Parts: sequence; structure tokens; C-alpha cells
Amino acid sequence: MITNQLALVRREIWEHRSIWVTPAAIALVVTLLTIASFVAASGFGEAKDMAIILASNVSDAERRAALIAFLIGNTIAFLMAMWFLMIFYSLDALNAERKDKSILFWRSLPITDAETVVSKLLTAVILIPMVTFAAVAVSQLINLILMSIWISVEGGSPGLLIWGSLPLFDTWLATFIVLLAIPAWTSPLIGWFLFVSAWTKRSPFLTAFLPIAVLPIMEYVVFRTSMLGDAIVNRFSMKTMPLFDLDVFRFFDDHKFRSAAEENISLLALLDPGKFVASMDLWLGMVVCGLFITAAIYVRRYRDDS
Repeated sequence: MITNQLALVRREIWEHRSIWVTPAAIALVVTLLTIASFVAASGFGEAKDMAIILASNVSDAERRAALIAFLIGNTIAFLMAMWFLMIFYSLDALNAERKDKSILFWRSLPITDAETVVSKLLTAVILIPMVTFAAVAVSQLINLILMSIWISVEGGSPGLLIWGSLPLFDTWLATFIVLLAIPAWTSPLIGWFLFVSAWTKRSPFLTAFLPIAVLPIMEYVVFRTSMLGDAIVNRFSMKTMPLFDLDVFRFFDDHKFRSAAEENISLLALLDPGKFVASMDLWLGMVVCGLFITAAIYVRRYRDDS
């Protein structure tokens, strides 16, 4: 079964090039924006020189906080792209094979419907985050090297300003945890999207999002409650995901930045994986995802696509 899953996941990479093209495109855009910012900064003359001198004389903790802020900013676009990629992949994964009739070919092979649907789920919740992480790591390395070259050209010391204070592996580990936690937390939605992809004959996007929009409204009108709406919003926004301290945004606020620098805080220190894994909401969401995946397997198995 493991061999079949590996082969099926490789098939997803071949058939859905957006899995790696999207992160690669984001990495290219981020790199070009970084180069453009360096070119623009070079034109400020004395202000630029003063900034390098000031950066050379601040504490190591402040440089560390500034570099973490830079790495977070570098990662946000990848996180957003990954979330949209998971949504559109899940909606297309089982629907596309019925459109082009390739499902008939795959059914002729000794591969069960359960293995096929599970491979789509694994692609969405594991493969896409791992490819995204690889793109993030490569992008950050390239941008840090470009920054080092720019600082050297401008007369600064990259060893002091960057590499001596850079919590790179700490930040990478935190990023990897977050990238895997996001699909785990949003697994009920991914399961729903895969079920819709297997069930609907046309317009999977509309079919998936119409109930998500209408049912919470009906719940409020009929029962004067908002439990379903709150649950959907929480899963989409991930604001209540019990993994990180929301003060992660301190790195983009001047006053909070100084507080983070004084604490000599790391991005990894803001995460609480134990609390996340112990969360009942996480496991309830996974149960809901499992129910949707079971339904998707059933629909795929008994739908007549001949």
C-alpha cells in the first residue's frame, strides 16, 4: 500500500504542476522585490550609511528580532499561496479525472478507490506544505545571500549584521511546524472540498462555497445561533488555532519590536505544539475530515462514469 501511495502522490505532482510552480513563482516574485528594495535603498546615500552604522551598534538581540521580522515577512506570501493552493487543488483533484475520463484508466489498475482518495488527501495536507517549505527555505537563503552582498558592497559586515545574529534553523523549524499545522487545523474544509470534488458534476467551487455561505445564515435566522458560522470562520481564518501566540505580530510594531528584542525571543518560542496536539478542536476537525473522505471514497466507488 505504501508503494501505491508513493506512486499515486508522484502522479499528483505530474498532473498538477501548480503544486510546485506556485511556490516557485512566489519565490521568484519575493526575490525580485528584495532586489528592487536594495536598489531603491542604495539611492538614499547618507541615510543608508547611517542605517548600516546604527545596525552595527545595536544589540545582538535587536538584530535577531529584526531578522526574524524579515523572515516572517518573506514567508507570509507563501502561507497565503499554500492555503489557496490547497483549496483549489482539493476542489479539482477528483473532479478533473472525471472530466477527462482518466478515472476509467485508473480504475483498470489494481488500485482501490480508497487509495486514490487518500493520496489526494496526503497531497493536500503533506506534500503541498512540504513543497512550500522547500520554496520558503530556498527563497530565504537566496534573499539573505543577496542582502549579504548588498551590505558588503555598501561597506557593512554581513557576518555581524546577518549571520552572527541569524536564528535561521530555529525559524525554519517554526515555519515547518506552522506549515504542517495549517492543513491539520483546516482538515475539515479540505475533506469537504475533496468530497465536493468527487460528488459534483460541474462548478465544484460554487458547489463547495454556497453551502458554507448559506447554512450559517440559515442557522442564525432559524435558531438564532452562530455555532456553524463561527466554526467555519475559525477554520478559515486560523486565528483561534491553538498553536502560536498572536504577539508574533509584535515584530511589525515598533513598541512591540523593542519588547521582543529585550526578551531575545525566537519564533520557535512563540509556538506551543503540545497545546495544539492536545486541542479537542483539532481532533474533532480530523474526525469531520475523515467522514468527508469516507463519503468521497463511497461516491467515487459507486458513481458511474462510463
